[in-house]
Amino acid sequence: MTTPDRPTPAPDSSVPESRDRIFRSPGGIVGGVLLLAIVLWLGIDALVSGHGRTPWLALAAMVLITPLVTAFTVRPAVYANEERLRIRNPLRVIVLPWGSVASLRSGYSNEVVATSGTKYQLWAVPVSLRARKKVTRQQSRAAAQASGGGTQGRPGASATPAKPTRAQGDQIMHDLRELAEIHEKAERAQGEPTVRWAYEVMAPAVAGAVLLAILVAVG
Repeated sequence: MTTPDRPTPAPDSSVPESRDRIFRSPGGIVGGVLLLAIVLWLGIDALVSGHGRTPWLALAAMVLITPLVTAFTVRPAVYANEERLRIRNPLRVIVLPWGSVASLRSGYSNEVVATSGTKYQLWAVPVSLRARKKVTRQQSRAAAQASGGGTQGRPGASATPAKPTRAQGDQIMHDLRELAEIHEKAERAQGEPTVRWAYEVMAPAVAGAVLLAILVAVG
C-alpha cells in the first residue's frame, strides 16, 4: 500500500535568499560619535550644574540635537542582497527591488535612479574627491615605476602591496552595479519601490524643538 505524496510547501518569499551586504561611511560614524559625545558632555554638565531654566533648556536642546546628529552621521547605511537594495537615509528608508533600479550614478554625490525616474541619494556612500585624487596619484606613480623598470620583478625585491584601483565610494558603487546587473531579471527581485519616513528620528526631534520653543517663548 502506497501513501499519497504530500504537497511540497511553497518557499516563503518573504525570506531573502542571501544575507545583506552592509555599506556604511566609517568617517561619518566616527564624526557622529564625537559630536554625540560633545553634545552629551555639555548637556549633562548643564543639567547637573545649571540654574534656573538652564537645565530645561539643555534637556530640550539634547532631545532636539541628539536624534538629528545620529540621523545624519551614524544612521545612514545601504543594505544589498540578491532581491533588493535598501537605503537607510537620515529621514527615510527606501527599498528598491533590483528590477525597479534603472541605474546607479556617481557624480558629486552617489544616487540610485528608479525606473520611474525618481532619484534617491545614498547618504551612506559619500563621494570623496580627495580619495579619487589619491587613487589617481597612486596609479600614476605605479605606471611611472612600471614604465621605468622599477624594482618589481627583480630577484630579491620585496613585494609591493597592490594599490586600490578605485576610491572606496566608487568601489561600493561598482559592487552595487554588479549586483543590479546580475539580479535585475530575477523573479524575486521584481516589485515597486517603497519609501518610509523615519518617524523614530523625526518624533523626538520635533518634541525637542517644541519644548525649546516653549521655553524660549515663556522666557
